[in-house]
Amino acid sequence: MTEDWPYPTIVAHRGGGAQAPENTLSAIDTGARLGQKMIEVDAKLSADGQIFLLHDDTLERTTNGRGIAGDLPWGTLSRLDAGEWYSDAFREEPLPLLTEVAARCVKYGLAVNIEIKPTTGAEIETGRAVALAARELWRHISPPPLLSSFSVEALAEALKAAPELPRGLLLDEWDDNWPALSQRLECSALHLNHNLLTEERVTMITDAGLHILAYTVNSPYRARTLLSWGVDSLCTDRIDLISADFGADFAES
Repeated sequence: MTEDWPYPTIVAHRGGGAQAPENTLSAIDTGARLGQKMIEVDAKLSADGQIFLLHDDTLERTTNGRGIAGDLPWGTLSRLDAGEWYSDAFREEPLPLLTEVAARCVKYGLAVNIEIKPTTGAEIETGRAVALAARELWRHISPPPLLSSFSVEALAEALKAAPELPRGLLLDEWDDNWPALSQRLECSALHLNHNLLTEERVTMITDAGLHILAYTVNSPYRARTLLSWGVDSLCTDRIDLISADFGADFAES
């Protein structure tokens, strides 16, 4: 039987969805202000071992920096602007450390899904470092941080480092080997591109004792369909449309 799922139905993608610059403290502030109860963020390592938030290997898309973020020390990364690309209102928004994210989660009472997003080639050390930090920073906080990754190596290392933390295997393409992979990694969930899901697949996964987090679900109509099939949580950019309390904004579009 599937164990209880302690996480909210709606998860704000990269902190605040499309309402603020992704993976920033302002994004988390925005998500909380709009009533979200859980956020998803991407964590990676600087060259000197600091854990910070960034989705891409490279800096160009969401900061005024250049090059591979993981090749730079935190002293350099901390001076970058991670908000101006989104709008002038977020000018000089810095990249945040995972320690700062934990403090915000405590402040707002937010649950968190930490995606382990290693720089290419740093899968093992990133999986270990993020898991150990998550265990310490969220000690005695319920629910515990939900770790996820596309990297099997990173999740395997997270399992070794902090086996008590729940894990979710991320899949952007369907993999018929998901039962063996999820069992090997002792996962409690599969985190799947929602386009991969059919009612039959949802039933197959839940019958195997796994929960499902679907991403990135931006249509309220699709959200209702997935939830009716038995999907547990939806990660969305449109937190303005898909609300945690399924209020008036959670209508078919």
